[in-house]
Amino acid sequence: MVSEHKLKKLKPNNTENPEIDADLVLSIEKLQEIQDEIEKINEKASDEVLEVEKKYNEIRQPVYNKRNGIIQAIPDFWLTAFLSHPALCELVTDEDHKIFKHLTSIEVVDSKDVKSGYSISFNFSPNPYFEDTKLTKTFTFLDEGTTNVTATSIKWKEGMGIPNGVDDEKKGDKRSHVEESFFTWFSETLQSDDDINDDVAEIIKEDLWPNPLTYFNNDADEEDFDGDEDDEEVIEVSDEDDEDGEDDEE
Repeated sequence: MVSEHKLKKLKPNNTENPEIDADLVLSIEKLQEIQDEIEKINEKASDEVLEVEKKYNEIRQPVYNKRNGIIQAIPDFWLTAFLSHPALCELVTDEDHKIFKHLTSIEVVDSKDVKSGYSISFNFSPNPYFEDTKLTKTFTFLDEGTTNVTATSIKWKEGMGIPNGVDDEKKGDKRSHVEESFFTWFSETLQSDDDINDDVAEIIKEDLWPNPLTYFNNDADEEDFDGDEDDEEVIEVSDEDDEDGEDDEE
């Protein structure tokens, strides 16, 4: 039902014909009932969409596992995909390249009910940089509207420092300037009443993870394109040579 306060606002100032006022109030009440019905349908649709998504998450998982097995046989697959991505490439420093060479797989996993959040995990082979073999960042959407973000606290090996993820040696009393590492992303955790805009997480989850082959192939596609242009130039020169030859014969 429409509140009395709202109805007063909607009433026209028509004292001469109160029937018009009554008709307006009745129409608004009926309209509100229709809107309430639409809202119930939308809520039901959302619940059913979540159920479908849960079902297909289970179906996709073994396929993702199969894909990971193939990727592990391709040298520097994830490093190449990151460096070929127009946004993620800017976050990976030269020193990060060395760490990414030990990256064996990435996993993006939705919560069981889909709507509660998701996690992103990076799996590594044993390496000289940190003790961990798995780094995970988790986003949990709480009932009260807050978002809780947690991440693995990286256990850097001696001489490999935080936050840069590279040799942390000091020169005198001043630390040498180093670009911020991609791995500082794992230290960015917080809880907020507002929506947390983690662009890196969104790009990995919604863009890179579904089809990393798109970005792994980027460089090769560009090379092929350049090659096609070169071929066209050769053909054009050949055509000009043919015309010159015809002129000589005349």
